[in-house]
Amino acid sequence: MSDALIDSLTAAVLARPDDLTLRLHLAELLVAAGRGAEAIEHAAQVLSREPGNAAARGLMTSALAPPSAATAPEPVAEGAEPGTPAPAAPPAPAGGFDWSAMEQQFGDVVPPRFARAGDEPDPVTGHDDRAFDVERSTVTLADVGGMAEVKKRLEVSFLGPLRNPKLRSLFGKSLRGGLLLYGPPGCGKTFLARAVAGEMGAAFISLSITDVLQMWVGSSERNLHDLFESARRHAPCVLFLDEIDALGHKRSQLHSSSMRTVVNQLLTELDGVQGGNEGVFVLSATNAPWDVDDALRRPGRLDRTVLVLPPDGPARAAIIEFHLRDRPVAGVDLDAVAAVTENYSGADLAHLCETAAEFAMRDSIDTGEIRMINQADMLAAVREVRPSTDAWFTTARNVAMFANQSGEYDDLAAYLKKRKTR
Repeated sequence: MSDALIDSLTAAVLARPDDLTLRLHLAELLVAAGRGAEAIEHAAQVLSREPGNAAARGLMTSALAPPSAATAPEPVAEGAEPGTPAPAAPPAPAGGFDWSAMEQQFGDVVPPRFARAGDEPDPVTGHDDRAFDVERSTVTLADVGGMAEVKKRLEVSFLGPLRNPKLRSLFGKSLRGGLLLYGPPGCGKTFLARAVAGEMGAAFISLSITDVLQMWVGSSERNLHDLFESARRHAPCVLFLDEIDALGHKRSQLHSSSMRTVVNQLLTELDGVQGGNEGVFVLSATNAPWDVDDALRRPGRLDRTVLVLPPDGPARAAIIEFHLRDRPVAGVDLDAVAAVTENYSGADLAHLCETAAEFAMRDSIDTGEIRMINQADMLAAVREVRPSTDAWFTTARNVAMFANQSGEYDDLAAYLKKRKTR
């Protein structure tokens, strides 16, 4: 195999790193040239983008395979004369492949398959909570500033039935349900989910897409099932699915069959087909509800939708006060700052306070005298930090105007209309 050709293809891959076909061709040539360690790196790059790519898996297997005994030179014992055979190698393990040896050889290219802490045994499958952190939230709705409409909706959907078992039984209200929180990023959807768990005195499990998706076929679906099983065993439990648009994207827009099966598994778990979901409260959050598969939002699944908007004036003042509580502050008018930060998200306000602190600290360094954060610093920070929600509202306005035939975004349309008249 010509090294010049491999070098040329390597340069081409560096110039076009997203060209998976070219990368696979290079990996194939590297395997043929006996350069397995380099081939593994390229095959792994392909699998990270396309976990179901059969060609990349085949190349990974070929690259990891031990060299042929027929072509390998006869080993010579260290310090012995040429022609003296080396001691016999230990027999291969029962499975026919020495993973430990391969991990040592390629440990700098691919991570080890398993990792232990001390003398802990290998992880085993079963009904354990090894992958999911089951928490007990100490945050309640009283810690959430503003959001009066959101709190009212949560009280009707979740908290009221839980606190009144007799009324729940009278009206036939089930202790199960799904709620989709949507709105611009940084407005406290995750914090709100934790507050619901704390208000209920329920267990809290938070899940992101990285906790579910794996490159091996079937592993993602099993992870999702294990998650719901853990929530069922800890009922009452609030199960929070963050960035649900990534995990439950519209199947009509998915080109990967493996992702479609993940969405199907999520639908099955929400229905509680394999295990009752009584006492499991599913809260999900997204910045793009229009990308969530319609089947996820049908009655009985994530059938209630709540818009989480940027904080109002009193809530902004409370957030600013919270982020300034441990800093040296003098003469800051919270109401005045809140009045000029309309449409700022909670994350924007936190960054605003950080920027004001930087101004005061820089001035203290320049003058050699420490001074407090004052109103001028806060207003200077307002001029520098702009609200991050504007881009989201631009997209949301198009959805509310042209894709709201079902009326599911009426609350968003009403807010946008009110915002325009201000």
